[in-house]
Amino acid sequence: MIPHPLPVSLLAIVFGLGASLSGAAERVLFAFDDHSIPWQHNLKLTLVAAEKHPANPVLRRGPPGAPDHGHAVLYGSVIKDGDRFRMWYLGMFETEIKGGQAPGYWRPMCYAESTDGINWTKPGLGLVEFNGSKANNICLIEGEPHSLTRVNDFLSVLHEPDDPDPSRRYKAAFIAHVPYDEVRGGMSQVGVKEKRVCATIAAVSADGLKWKVVGDRPANAGGERFEVSGLYRFGDFYYTPGQLIAPWGWRPDGSDGGRIMLTYRSADFVHWSQAKSFSFARPGQLTQPRVAGQQTHMGAGIWNRGNVLVGVYGIWQDAPTPPPKGKSHNFGVRIDLGLVVSNDGIHFREPVADFKVISRGGDGEWDNIALLQGHAFVNEGDRTMIWYSHWDTGGTLQSMEIGLATLRRDGFGHFSSKDDRNDAHFITSPLSVGKSAKIRLNIDGVSADAPLMVELLDARDQPLRGYSGTAAARIVANGIQQDVVWPQSRAATLPAGQPLAVKVVFPVNSKARVFAVYVIE
Repeated sequence: MIPHPLPVSLLAIVFGLGASLSGAAERVLFAFDDHSIPWQHNLKLTLVAAEKHPANPVLRRGPPGAPDHGHAVLYGSVIKDGDRFRMWYLGMFETEIKGGQAPGYWRPMCYAESTDGINWTKPGLGLVEFNGSKANNICLIEGEPHSLTRVNDFLSVLHEPDDPDPSRRYKAAFIAHVPYDEVRGGMSQVGVKEKRVCATIAAVSADGLKWKVVGDRPANAGGERFEVSGLYRFGDFYYTPGQLIAPWGWRPDGSDGGRIMLTYRSADFVHWSQAKSFSFARPGQLTQPRVAGQQTHMGAGIWNRGNVLVGVYGIWQDAPTPPPKGKSHNFGVRIDLGLVVSNDGIHFREPVADFKVISRGGDGEWDNIALLQGHAFVNEGDRTMIWYSHWDTGGTLQSMEIGLATLRRDGFGHFSSKDDRNDAHFITSPLSVGKSAKIRLNIDGVSADAPLMVELLDARDQPLRGYSGTAAARIVANGIQQDVVWPQSRAATLPAGQPLAVKVVFPVNSKARVFAVYVIE
């Protein structure tokens, strides 16, 4: 059970509501979400690659002596809080990896702020002494034993401003490499050669800067090692997705699938499941035989839109030849970022297999080797902003900094007619709405001469009187959130208290592109 009543903002998440441009609650039905929009006639889905910002990398590593001089990578999160963009990322102070690890198994949780998401400052927080001074941007993490506080890898931050306990309004999950003799409650050592365990650590904060570890042991104590790479709340549970490889992770039949995405859950952010869910793997990882070299890197960076989760994951491809002697086992690996979606918070799928929503750069570009995803999505005005990082798999930390890519707002993909000599349409899954609910479309390519028609259907797929046929709405204007207005009532509100579905009809020779349907409460 959840230990305290759900506040209004969390109730919105539980019942599938997000936030619209006006601040009202919304459900978003993306064109690429075939659970929300399962019924399609003469339509094709076109996914859209994000555009990289010309100022990239937008957050660079610090000068010599800074906690992020070695690298600054978005194994982290970006959120918009009021008029500030807030970023938590991993720094590293050395300029080389030694023995495959950061010095002292510690990469500090660093913090940055921005007013536009492009130009970032690294405030002096005065919290953690580093190189004899507290004038740095390292966040403070407290807990016992001290090894639990040493972030080693991926960290994710979740903001829940309406949590009744102010000390828990920011939550984080990260990887620490904890000595086995400091793991209270024990830990599986299957397949482990090193003296440390890859541990999942949960922490809470009132301000996102000063943190306290939850409990005195890793969330996965008593279980297996786990490379946690995410944190989100969906419905009644918190979830921590991440990756495992053999011998800790396997395909459903028990065979080795390489890196796969698995997920743990907790109802209270304190007690975590020992059982895990098989959440996602690339198609080639599940074929028989498995496609050589295909893996899923570090789970997925997740964007919770209330009724649906959207994410990007690492499309890992092994190097074509084994690494040279003395080089890391990751030498030569190439990674782009792919798109995934989930409607239950547990199982993820690709709308189009291996589509690259952000591709690594070409020869000579700063992000030309491998990309890393974060939990870093913000809708700002008419654009969706996505931050990501570069990973030098050669081990020299070349250009390991943070970049920005953008899309049309919610413009990951769109429907259009497959054969424009015929009409086309789609029908959503049934919806139940309250009073004053309305529909908006994210749409392009319509005109007064070639409008789209929007109708409502009942639970039996029959036209709803007053909202279909001659009473259907006509969409003649383009925009990211165009109101659907019903001609009989000259209003945008929907009938409440009954299940209904939305049908959108494309005429012959339509050039329309529909990116999303919004249900605004």
